[in-house]
Amino acid sequence: MSQNEVTIVGAGPAGLMAAEVLAAGGVKVTILDHMAKPARKFLLAGRGGLNLTHSEPMEALLERYGPAKEFLTPAIRAFPPSTLVDWVNGLGIETFVGSSGRVFPKQMKASPLLRAWLKRLEGLGVKLKAGTRWQGFDGNTTILAMGGASWPQLGSDAEWIPILRAENIRVNSFRPANSRFLVDWTRVFRDRFSGTPVKNVGLNYAGTKVRGELMISSEGIEGGAIYAISRHMRDAPGQILYVDLRPDLTAEVLNERLAAKPRGKDTQSNWLRKVAGLSPVGISLLRETNAPITGEGMKAVEIKIMRPASLARAISSAGGIALTELDEHFKIKSLGNAYAIGEMVDWEAPTGGYLLQACFSSAVAAAKDILQNQN
Repeated sequence: MSQNEVTIVGAGPAGLMAAEVLAAGGVKVTILDHMAKPARKFLLAGRGGLNLTHSEPMEALLERYGPAKEFLTPAIRAFPPSTLVDWVNGLGIETFVGSSGRVFPKQMKASPLLRAWLKRLEGLGVKLKAGTRWQGFDGNTTILAMGGASWPQLGSDAEWIPILRAENIRVNSFRPANSRFLVDWTRVFRDRFSGTPVKNVGLNYAGTKVRGELMISSEGIEGGAIYAISRHMRDAPGQILYVDLRPDLTAEVLNERLAAKPRGKDTQSNWLRKVAGLSPVGISLLRETNAPITGEGMKAVEIKIMRPASLARAISSAGGIALTELDEHFKIKSLGNAYAIGEMVDWEAPTGGYLLQACFSSAVAAAKDILQNQN
């Protein structure tokens, strides 16, 4: 392979983006992927609308990456959300900003974007070798984009770990991120409310507070607000999750409302719905957790979290190639002509577009470094 040829391992969004940047720069690109079709997990993400990135101010966005913020900042600033949206629009895909600030394609799915993207890559001469598993480094320039360890049936099976560890490259163990957490619900509560959202709540876990929506599942609890603090819940297990069912009202106001309108002949559910504005699932959460029917009780419902659900069904994963193994361009320091990008690198972020944003930005950073070194 000549200096003007690059192998990319992995046909997910990071690998495809790196391929486009390189091919547009005149590099001959071959993508290897052990799955029969590319971007399987990307397509799965599209079933929920395909959250591409987020429109919030840059400084707020960067904070979402937690301990990896400093490492990822240069790449994200160089390929920010506005540039990502322009790129999507350039594929003929219109986008819009939702009420939460998240950015989606107007068609709310991934398949049209992927079709247009693959057509562009084909026009640039990129070769995709599907059903081909990477066997290891061969001395040529390589970009690794093999994903993390969630949803392994879609391709991210982490079977590359032994190859990298044999090269003395540090790979931190994978853990679930943006995952469901197990709760031992009673059968009555589980059967009635599985799949029911609890909207506009405040959450407090070990002092970390967020606002948003959570979802009751048959196994436990999930949803955007849970994902936003899942790293803290995973890394500080065994503590109580406090749920504020009425975050816009103080306990004093709620107590005044309860006192001003006694229950009378109303059922407890109707009374709490009328006086406190609680939903049926919120009322049942009070009962499920034996919370007192007071303002204080409504603002600190205690849920005992058992543990995260399995890594295989988490939205994403933490762990992977240690950041200390990479330079600022995502080059593996000990090898010199190999890069690692996307979710196989040890960073994590909540849902909201932050995952795809960092995958795309890291891909552009690595590809541009290769182009610069070849010129």
